[in-house]
Amino acid sequence: MRTLDVKTVTDKTASEAITRFGLERKLDRWKKPKEIYRNMKQLTRERDQIVEERSMVKNHLHAEETEAYPNKSSVARIKERIRMLNKQEKEIKEEIDVLIAKDSEVKENVEKIISIPGVGKLTAAIILAETNGFELIRNKRQLASYAGFDVKEKQSGTSVKGKPRISKKGNKHLRKAMHLPALSAIKHDERFKAIFARIVSKQGIKMKAAVAVQRKLLEMAYTLYKTNTTYNKSYLQQDEIQEKTNLNTEKRS
Repeated sequence: MRTLDVKTVTDKTASEAITRFGLERKLDRWKKPKEIYRNMKQLTRERDQIVEERSMVKNHLHAEETEAYPNKSSVARIKERIRMLNKQEKEIKEEIDVLIAKDSEVKENVEKIISIPGVGKLTAAIILAETNGFELIRNKRQLASYAGFDVKEKQSGTSVKGKPRISKKGNKHLRKAMHLPALSAIKHDERFKAIFARIVSKQGIKMKAAVAVQRKLLEMAYTLYKTNTTYNKSYLQQDEIQEKTNLNTEKRS
């Protein structure tokens, strides 16, 4: 809208700007999210809020118990809140399991995704819920951008050269969901461990390597969905060979 030289901002000028944006760009038609994915999103986000709240309450409990003279009734109430939050989280997980079991297509897609090392049923549910079953995702690059895993750089001439970093301008729930699976994959799968070690040796920053594995896991989930297959141990090797081939082709051109 800033490029249109509009000096007066009203509902009318704003709607005109939105209309021009829609006419000038080829946009996909918005589709109503499937009911099962909408319900899964609500449940997974509610669980995320409960986990955050429980973490805060546990910190409160620790602070209370380390007091010189802790109040026994306060400690008891805090512990009761933690038990309640644990119960609610368990109920939400059970509801998610029921939703997945009811729909054969969703169940099949979840089984494909959880075949990836480190990825569990809850993570698979979050991926499908936040992408509406990959409804509008066309390729891995778009998915990475949607999750905020795309790299941004700031460079101008020879004086300005910022460090490349992920944009984080995407779905934070997807990024958060890939954190623990990436750590598990790095620990238990030799191929992801090799990716992590290679990036650490090159960049010297463990967090960058962990984020690279997070992106790789998310892209792999999409690939398994598109190809209707389960995880193949040789997939990463094939994928890396293809990436190197593409990179060499780009350099020659």
